[in-house]
Amino acid sequence: MNDKTDHNAKHWHALYVRSRAEKKVVVQLQDLGVEAYLPLVTRIKQWSDRKKKIEEPLFKSYVFVHSNEKEYLTILGVYGVMKFVTFERKAVIVPDNQIIAIKRYIDDFEEEEKLLNNVELKEGQLVRIKAGPMMGLTGKLSAVKSKKHLVVYIEAVGQYIAVSIPRTKVEPIPER
Repeated sequence: MNDKTDHNAKHWHALYVRSRAEKKVVVQLQDLGVEAYLPLVTRIKQWSDRKKKIEEPLFKSYVFVHSNEKEYLTILGVYGVMKFVTFERKAVIVPDNQIIAIKRYIDDFEEEEKLLNNVELKEGQLVRIKAGPMMGLTGKLSAVKSKKHLVVYIEAVGQYIAVSIPRTKVEPIPER
């Protein structure tokens, strides 16, 4: 087995950074030419007098960098970077497929938030299931369990069954 490793090979690594410094760290890293990724989600925050959309990190105090061993000291010199996430004193490599999965999750999260905020559903309304194993079935919206889950009654063989379903998998049927 070859003990030599390629010090120029770039891999994804996770950095632990100061609390609430994630965005500033990413800007500084990018200014140095280091590829950095900060998964951000948009949430609506409620204060007593207003609501506001806030972009916040999916993983608080963590930033991902695509770097090689030669860049470690440069990265650690960035204000706000505390350390690389390590195992047995070596920076842990985050597999590419995990970064891709995080990016997909962020895309799905943003799409779900748009759907939740744009579709008004009311109890008693007819709805169609648009995804999942019951796709195409219609039923009556029985209850709104939470911001993201509903209970729909579907008639099957002369009986009604209650189905708990994510809100994003249901669409209203327009009244005629």
